[in-house]
Amino acid sequence: MTPDDAIPKTLTGIRDLYAGNLAEHGPSSRSVGWKDDWSHLLRFERLSRLIARDGSDYTVNDWGCGYGAMFGYLDALPGARLTEYIGYDISQEMIDAARTQCDPVRSRFILGPDVTEEADYSFVSGTFNVKLQASDADWDAYVKRHLSAIYAKSRRGVAFNLLTSYVDWKAENLFYADPNGFFDFCKRHLSRHVTLIHDYALFEWTILVSREPRP
Repeated sequence: MTPDDAIPKTLTGIRDLYAGNLAEHGPSSRSVGWKDDWSHLLRFERLSRLIARDGSDYTVNDWGCGYGAMFGYLDALPGARLTEYIGYDISQEMIDAARTQCDPVRSRFILGPDVTEEADYSFVSGTFNVKLQASDADWDAYVKRHLSAIYAKSRRGVAFNLLTSYVDWKAENLFYADPNGFFDFCKRHLSRHVTLIHDYALFEWTILVSREPRP
């Protein structure tokens, strides 16, 4: 199987996996692969450090939005005002659930695998973690290709997280990424302004990529 064949098959499997999770658990942290609300919100806190708290309005792309949980978190952040939230997912069931969780005036949703709209900030929370049968090399290339495309649609920056390679056990269907390699990729190919966060109580890391220096 070539990489071009493997990725679409993987995405179909991922779509079916999360649709099944949603049917079993409803719109909750467990339906998007997190064990509890605490770890879900901790990821949002790290990702949202990208946002300037200068009182300005901002718009968001949430790639792999699931049931839209990030909307509520961002909407409650002090120091900035969310004016538009664009959620992307490959699962129609997840998008249908997200519509029930988000303000319809300030949110819209796009079914598909690509970010198509410009926004101030783009976020990718957990979307790259499940690779199913894809090889690490194919998935690594897929992740970097999409990060480049998402960054191109982000006026102020992009933040994403990945499972860390600094573990002593790995599940075969998950992707564990070297933080040093992705930091280097972002510095060389996206922006000079890159922050790596790898000091929190989860087996993962977060990278913030800004177009301008952060305060």
